[in-house]
Amino acid sequence: QVQLVESGGGLVQAGGSLRLSCAASGGNPSTYTMGWFRQAPGKEREFVGWCGRNGGNTYYADPVKGRFTISRDNTKNTVYLQMNSLKPEDTAVYYCAARSRIYLSIRTYDYDYWGQGTQVTVSS
Repeated sequence: QVQLVESGGGLVQAGGSLRLSCAASGGNPSTYTMGWFRQAPGKEREFVGWCGRNGGNTYYADPVKGRFTISRDNTKNTVYLQMNSLKPEDTAVYYCAARSRIYLSIRTYDYDYWGQGTQVTVSS
């Protein structure tokens, strides 16, 4: 059983940056691949990005490509989402998720564990 806790959300002006953290505990977090998702009010949860077990492989959704970067530090059991050039449309609750399979997935139902989410609000 893996527990995930996100932090780092907040209110930022458009063009600004935030770094989200996802701290994992329990089980063996370094064996999981990690995804970031977001959910805006009234919308479905959507894929943001994914990274492999060692952080060397990453993949991003088109809306965030070139602006967001995922990294992980397995010595700290923590995954990060660096968000730059933020836009009002990035406003959402951001979730990290852990997947036991090694392959990329953009589908929420392929992930085994989820954090509680952290709110990101980007003002115009």
